[in-house]
Amino acid sequence: MGIIQSLSPPVESKADLIAHIAAGSKPRNDWRIGTEHEKFGYRASDLSPMPYEGENGINAMLEGLIERYGWRPVRERGNIIALSFGKQTVTLEPGGQLELSGSPLKTIHDTCVEVNTHLRQVKAISEDIGVAFLGVGFQPKWKLADIPVMPKQRYEVMRKYMPTKGTHGLDMMFRTCTVQVNLDFESEADMVKKFRTSLALQPVATALFANSPFTEGKPNGYQSFRSHIWQDTDPDRTGIPAFVFESGMSFERYVDWALTVPMYFVVRNGTYMPIYGKQTFADFMQGRLDVLPGQRPTVDDWATHLTTLFPEVRLKQFLEMRGTDGGPWGRLCALPALWVGILYDTTALEAAYDLVKGWTQAERDALYRTVPRLGLDAPAPGGGKVLDLARQMLAIAEAGLHARDCCSQRGRDECIYLDPLKEIAASGKTAATNLLEKFHGPWGGSIDPIFREYAY
Repeated sequence: MGIIQSLSPPVESKADLIAHIAAGSKPRNDWRIGTEHEKFGYRASDLSPMPYEGENGINAMLEGLIERYGWRPVRERGNIIALSFGKQTVTLEPGGQLELSGSPLKTIHDTCVEVNTHLRQVKAISEDIGVAFLGVGFQPKWKLADIPVMPKQRYEVMRKYMPTKGTHGLDMMFRTCTVQVNLDFESEADMVKKFRTSLALQPVATALFANSPFTEGKPNGYQSFRSHIWQDTDPDRTGIPAFVFESGMSFERYVDWALTVPMYFVVRNGTYMPIYGKQTFADFMQGRLDVLPGQRPTVDDWATHLTTLFPEVRLKQFLEMRGTDGGPWGRLCALPALWVGILYDTTALEAAYDLVKGWTQAERDALYRTVPRLGLDAPAPGGGKVLDLARQMLAIAEAGLHARDCCSQRGRDECIYLDPLKEIAASGKTAATNLLEKFHGPWGGSIDPIFREYAY
């Protein structure tokens, strides 16, 4: 039986790949904010992972959202694997982490309404089926073997490939949660400046949001174990790529890199065809994929391949800020506030770029490597600590948000969403530090109270 090609346009040349990314350029008035966050679901009765099936499983949660709130199911091989509602989607991470991918919205006030609505819906269904959800960066209790595998083909391929590239790939898939924000650019030059600035500062955001100090019920020695895990997942597609800071950075330069990253799979007729890193998209362009001999890619193939690249900031038709741990309800709006304040105001962007433009790649790499363990106490390029950079970063973001002057119906501008981060920067104590103090204090060396005190 022949393979049915995707219906999207064929890729004729590298220029088509560049044009696909460049098409994301938007005038300032059309810039939007897209926020994503993941959370761990667990059975309230015994704090065990939610399976996919069963009355208190992931499928029951998804069906509840469909029946009560009108979400539309997305199925694969008969299983519900995602939901859609307008431009919002709810998706499943490999271990059943539930993710909201929000609509592109104009203000952070709008983002918070969306997040709050979603979490209220999830909480209502959770109470009905006897489950709850937790926002942290790394699963604090469960062993990898305890976590069920979600029925998605993409994850079947990744689960086999990840252990060949690093020691923590499966931990990344099954035991981490993040909060991300997707932001726009106006032009290639605007993209380059935003990319460089946000990529250099991503470890500072990691420190501010550090919230994963436990593994299997015990302290793991890290502030952000999630971030540490990414450093040993797959070196071909993660980290802080040096080329972003080199002369000549452009849409084309990112495409050149993406062309050389080994492919996970190609999708045809709803079926994921594994490649397992044996060939690249450049090979595909030449018709040299073993699974599709003689066939060449479509634009959909390219868009899918871009989703399998995992640098700390990822370029698609927008820029994704990817460096932070998942966290509680109150911090989910803080991440878009931080990056919108810095990247969506010209003066703020220049000030942030001035902070990082003199750093060397060695300094950027050192920052990336030391922050997961040391958090805000990590040494900063040029002297001082990351805490000092965090305070400067927040001051720049606050000025940028003030300049946006986007007020809620109560007359408050978007700076209010920075308050949780300002408290962290003022005290010098991360969420991870506070969790460790509770573990060694009132929790009496037990991790179980985190599920009660920090549930959504």
